[in-house]
Amino acid sequence: MPERLDAFLLAAGLGTRMGALSVCLPKPAWTLRGRPLLQWGAEALRATGAVRIACNAHLHPDRLRAVSRGIEVCDEPLLMGSAGGLRHALGRVEAELLVWNADIWADAVPFDRLRSRHREARAEVSWLLVPHPGGPWNPVWMDAEDRILPKGVPGPRGPFHFTGAAAWSPGALALLPEGPSEMDGLRPRLARHLGVVVEPFPWREVGTPDALIEAAGLLAPEAEGRLPGCYVHPGARPAGRLARCILGPGAAPPPAITDEAALWFSEGGNQVRLAL
Repeated sequence: MPERLDAFLLAAGLGTRMGALSVCLPKPAWTLRGRPLLQWGAEALRATGAVRIACNAHLHPDRLRAVSRGIEVCDEPLLMGSAGGLRHALGRVEAELLVWNADIWADAVPFDRLRSRHREARAEVSWLLVPHPGGPWNPVWMDAEDRILPKGVPGPRGPFHFTGAAAWSPGALALLPEGPSEMDGLRPRLARHLGVVVEPFPWREVGTPDALIEAAGLLAPEAEGRLPGCYVHPGARPAGRLARCILGPGAAPPPAITDEAALWFSEGGNQVRLAL
């Protein structure tokens, strides 16, 4: 029988928003401060007591597995969606499954508060929310009993922003249909879809090339962000005059080159350059 799971990192996807970068690595394998985003998520979960952690993998599963130390990797040849991917945990959860998105950087996540409130309310699914920061993100509204309202329906509490952190009960996992599914399709079947509001905490979604460059400059100025306006992977050797470039594993552009808006990496012993 498969071992129980405490937590799950959603790491499968096509990498569409990452563009050319997805030819090189899946999003969760890109690093900040020398640590893959996948491992940043795992450390945040371990800090709250999670021991058995798994993730799903679709794009370049071998390259994700290479950075998955201590994390079980569940291959997902057919993309299962934002909810369906959790079917990998079906029948393996005793109390609740803590869930996090593997393309997010955070030094610490208040999973303890999420889990405590989830258990107290006996909720089926609980979302960790922060006050809405403004901007294009869909607002989340709740009723007076902290239940998440249907998408687009305003309520007496809100607006809030969903951080990506969630807690799922075994009963909620059992509601997932066979095949791909999204959270919006499951919501009507949940009697207790709870919102847990916390104060804003440092976290960043790293889902596009520019977001990766920006995160490197702010969070790792002496590592991946050491070349201003660019991203430098720990396995890259920067050279030349570069602007808005991403140097992936093994990248070694010619010293005399001047380049802009490009991805460099090594593949099969050759240097590859793709436009961002």
